[in-house]
Amino acid sequence: MSLTSDPPIHPPAPTEPGEKPAADEYAALKVVPVRHPWRWVAVAATAVLLAQFLNGLITNPGWEWDVFARFVTTETILHAVWVTLQLTFYGTVIGFALGIVLAFMRLSASPFLRGVSYAYIWAFRSIPLIVQLLFWFNLAYLYKELQFGIPFGPGFVAFDTMNLVGAMSAAVLGLALHQAAYAAEIVRGGVLAVDGGQLEAAAALGIPRLRQLRRIVLPQAMRSILPNAANEIISLFKGTSIVSVMAIGELFYQVQVVYGRNGRVVPLLMVATVWYILLTTVLSVLQHYVERHYAKGAVR
Repeated sequence: MSLTSDPPIHPPAPTEPGEKPAADEYAALKVVPVRHPWRWVAVAATAVLLAQFLNGLITNPGWEWDVFARFVTTETILHAVWVTLQLTFYGTVIGFALGIVLAFMRLSASPFLRGVSYAYIWAFRSIPLIVQLLFWFNLAYLYKELQFGIPFGPGFVAFDTMNLVGAMSAAVLGLALHQAAYAAEIVRGGVLAVDGGQLEAAAALGIPRLRQLRRIVLPQAMRSILPNAANEIISLFKGTSIVSVMAIGELFYQVQVVYGRNGRVVPLLMVATVWYILLTTVLSVLQHYVERHYAKGAVR
């Protein structure tokens, strides 16, 4: 037996079941990497299909890339893109502003406010968007004028709905009211994700309710709200194509007008597709940076 604290140079081999092998036996073991043959088969099959698709995209004359290049940046298309962005912006801002109000009505202690908010969300999520748009577009058929005054009494100011609600106004109104129903549920879910104990602690410290909401609840709720909100904004951006039924010159409508004249359906559809992909990519990049901002302190 060695009298020093140094380990033996050649440790004895294990003699009992369950005893760990010696160091030299570890060195003698052969390491065999795990093989995934079916993974490579899937990669090869996917690569072949992707190569075939790209080859057809480049070599198939039916795509008419020369026609695509001629129309993709024309003044008509660029103006239509601008109209689409306007519809998306106004629909998002108004929709989420109203959605925040509806969300806190759902969270209110008042049964009446909760009921009104629930009824609004239920109704606008149940009715198809195209029906809502056509309803607001034909508002003048139901109401010749709108009056402001004493409820159920005389009116002081009146507006002609025929001139007040045009096609663009009806489109923004329909998109915003439809978006508000979904935004309300997104905001409500984000607020409910915040631990209620933090509000109790803030109330115990005497922090006002509005400051609690602005400085404690919303910064934390944004981490849950942002991914779903970004998806809704992107869906709204693509969903603006539905206002083409109202003859508004947004991107998809204008593309339909052009290929209705020259008959080049596929390249003009690719014009709209490329613009939708490009702008959706920009929105996704903005989403990434905004999410990273609100994730400070929560993600290492």
